[in-house]
Amino acid sequence: MTKRLCVIGGDAAGMSAASQVRRSSKETEVVVFEMGSDVSYAACGIPYFIAGLVPGIDDLVARSASAFREQGIDLRLRSEVKAIDASSRRLEVWDHESSSSYEEPFDYLMIGTGARALMPPGFELAYPAHNLNDARQLDELIQSNRPKRVVVAGGGYIGLEMAEAFRIRGLETHMVEMQDHVMATLDTEMAVHVEDALEKAGVELHLGAGISQVLSEGGRVTGVVAGEREIPCDLVVAGLGSRPRSEIASEAGIEIGESGAIAVDHAQQTSVDGVYAAGDCAEVFHLVRQRWVNIHLGTIANKAGRVAGLNIAGGRARLPGVVGTAMSRICETEVARTGLSEREASTDGRDYVSAAVTTSTRAHYYPGAGEMHLKMLADPDTKEILGTQIVGLEGAAKRIDVIATAITAGMTVSQVVDLDLSYAPPFSSVWDPVQVVARRLSSVMDSSSE
Repeated sequence: MTKRLCVIGGDAAGMSAASQVRRSSKETEVVVFEMGSDVSYAACGIPYFIAGLVPGIDDLVARSASAFREQGIDLRLRSEVKAIDASSRRLEVWDHESSSSYEEPFDYLMIGTGARALMPPGFELAYPAHNLNDARQLDELIQSNRPKRVVVAGGGYIGLEMAEAFRIRGLETHMVEMQDHVMATLDTEMAVHVEDALEKAGVELHLGAGISQVLSEGGRVTGVVAGEREIPCDLVVAGLGSRPRSEIASEAGIEIGESGAIAVDHAQQTSVDGVYAAGDCAEVFHLVRQRWVNIHLGTIANKAGRVAGLNIAGGRARLPGVVGTAMSRICETEVARTGLSEREASTDGRDYVSAAVTTSTRAHYYPGAGEMHLKMLADPDTKEILGTQIVGLEGAAKRIDVIATAITAGMTVSQVVDLDLSYAPPFSSVWDPVQVVARRLSSVMDSSSE
């Protein structure tokens, strides 16, 4: 008997699930509803499009709508699901093209509604950088209005990358961050290295004061008020984070977790049988924190969407969990982190020991060697690694993957020291930087136990 899968949301999680079902179960009918005009795109590439490093916005599309339709997926663009009736297994859909509403039945449902950019009151004239339509509008504005000064609100991943993009395009760039330091996911002594990189790139930092007002004249931005200071500008871009789009699930009686995202199990199943959720709108299990959290990363969305699709098709897949691995870049400086920061460990009531080192991305005598800062946390009792942060020049960030693997495997600090990692002068010193910081942390733990 033919089953019907309806998918809400046509980006990473939704299209991963839809494609997996189509590959695994040819008899299942797959219908995808996407409220916008784009599907399966790399939102993380938007800053590089704005910078001009990616020549066209279509280059950010992983697979076109026509490619999915050729695969046998009924993809409906500009079709917004307004309500879910979980008991009667029906959706209420609004077709933006025809301005009409209709109902659609389902046997299985996959919710991949993603997240929305946080835009506080007073930011109506600011621009988010959340989806491809945002990118188009922002690029068109830059080309038509030729702004000279831009304020980036928020010093997180998007803020960093957008600041770099504007500096590449030659704009005077200011970053306003409410906290005392940028990159709240880093500890203070690591965040200061990112701030140094921003200032060297020509970004003027305004820390410890959020934007209270966006100033305008005749509908055009003229500046912002941050604390007691007024900063003149022609453009404001918001990188203030995002929140899960979980309202439609909540209204349908589907359980919402403590994070505000849709509660799921390791199979991506929600509290309603046959209804799955994945991506930015759903929770994911954090292996170090041992609790369900909401993390907005394309890597997690794609993996979780695949697991949902496999299970909808009759499989028994699971997503064991994540460790919060992420990285970014500001011009020549790379930033990466995984596991817990000190702040997160303290919030969770975890005991920890930490150590930090400054070393080199390559053998110190090899041309192009650059400074690299690492900080590692470990459990003082089990000696297992809890988290690591890295800030450095080219070749620094991807080393975080070694630590992400070690944390997932439950390795101790001494086991990382003993890893048989590769070495050649163009890539590393004879002791890889992750082992240098592990050795330092091992010494700290030995000293504290005496």
